[in-house]
Amino acid sequence: MMKAAKTMHEKILLAKAKDGDPDAYAEIFQLYLDKIYRFIFFKVATTEEAEDITSDVFLKAWQYIAIDQKEIKNLNAFLYRTARNTVIDHYRKKSHSDLASDDEVLKQIVDSRQQRILIEIEIASDFQKVEMHLKKMKDDYRDVILLKYIEEYSIEEISKILDKSKGAVRVLLHRALNVLKTSIQKDQESGQDSKMS
Repeated sequence: MMKAAKTMHEKILLAKAKDGDPDAYAEIFQLYLDKIYRFIFFKVATTEEAEDITSDVFLKAWQYIAIDQKEIKNLNAFLYRTARNTVIDHYRKKSHSDLASDDEVLKQIVDSRQQRILIEIEIASDFQKVEMHLKKMKDDYRDVILLKYIEEYSIEEISKILDKSKGAVRVLLHRALNVLKTSIQKDQESGQDSKMS
């Protein structure tokens, strides 16, 4: 679907959902479920937490759209911001960040896009190691990498989601990639040191 047509379709769906049309909201849910789940999965410890938080995101969205009747200019940015804020709320409530990996879900979401990250940071490492390092990064860095290389959003789209200027997103992405590259290199060097001993 062309970008302009997709945007118009989303505006029509939003208008219908605002009028309380459950079918329109169901279509919004189907359009964004996998993307929002994947975005959340990289931020939490278990698939159960990712599923629960994803449900919360869509409940909050329904509340905001259909019940509170609030205006939304960009559905994509709205849902990602809601997801970010819901994860933050989750950790505030939980008060500890247990960042474990779930190989089964990882295998489901890893595809050809993983190579784009590896090429960009010029490191011959497997994606599971990259994923482990991503989970250790601060939220802003992890988010910008996920949005750019996993979700394949443009700088302009990311700037709307993160509510930052395009220049700030470029700087954030550059710093995030450097942090990720350095982290992986240190891990590889410490692994080589232990093999030599």
